[in-house]
Amino acid sequence: MIVITGAAGFLGSATVWALNARGITDIVCVDTRPTAEGAANLAPLTFAQYLPHQQFLSEARAGEWKSRMRAIIHLGACSSTTETNWHYLRENNLEYSQTMCEAALESGARFIVASSAATYGDGAQGYSDDHAGLDALRPLNLYGRSKHEFDLWARDTGRLDQIASVKYFNVYGPNEWHKGDMRSMVCKGYEQIRDTGRVRLFRSDRAEYPDGGQRRDFIYVKDAIAMTLWLLDHQEHNGIFNIGMGESTDWNRLMRAIFAAVNRDPRIDYFDMPADIAKAYQYDTCADMTKLRAAGYGAPVMSVEAAVRDYVVNYLVPHAHL
Repeated sequence: MIVITGAAGFLGSATVWALNARGITDIVCVDTRPTAEGAANLAPLTFAQYLPHQQFLSEARAGEWKSRMRAIIHLGACSSTTETNWHYLRENNLEYSQTMCEAALESGARFIVASSAATYGDGAQGYSDDHAGLDALRPLNLYGRSKHEFDLWARDTGRLDQIASVKYFNVYGPNEWHKGDMRSMVCKGYEQIRDTGRVRLFRSDRAEYPDGGQRRDFIYVKDAIAMTLWLLDHQEHNGIFNIGMGESTDWNRLMRAIFAAVNRDPRIDYFDMPADIAKAYQYDTCADMTKLRAAGYGAPVMSVEAAVRDYVVNYLVPHAHL
């Protein structure tokens, strides 16, 4: 039995989809009560059981799943980078993750947990997943702090040598409809282009970056989940692993890829970044993929242009799910 938390969400439902593609259906989907879109994410997929997250938490604490779990892939969390309630984030992202980790290890099950590139803060310390740099990281928001504190706890208690904590960079792709403002800019940009023929991007307030020239490591969800499941298959590899392309792409290129996918000429407008976003804005992120590649992951990743086209043509235009 493979347990996936956050299963009705973006990464979770994509993981169920990828497991189904392998012929695996012995899956327990754990989530909060799904929204209409979350339910739609799971509707085409096959799994054994759906459980509310608090019920699974109680049963896991009581040891009811101890003999049945092959793995927990823990993707459920509050992913809002603008959330300001630390008590909520500590309970939902940190303490829940600690309980899931302990339940998996006590059962002899593989534990994979979603961390985030937000743990790297402004990037001043680089984007290496080497454990030696953990103490120097300073996340810019409370969401990043909640993920970073789990990694520190896992290291300090010796659990990091028994689990895989995966730091997802900017993941985009099908099944993110329900995320509202937290949807990727590929999704939101497509909708702007569809409705107005234009797209809006933040101006840059740094001379070294032109408007729209701020950069991110964008990775397509199908590639991100392939890396995650590789770590499920290779339980001999533990610790923190970046999940990204290993290269950075500017927002202008990303938007041009959307325009190309819908056969329109690029029309980009720039506007000032809101102050509350500017104070915690990352200008250039790029995953150091040395560790995962050295461990043996050799599959290529889709180019930004190919991935955006797949997303737009096969999912966004028809409003389709995986």
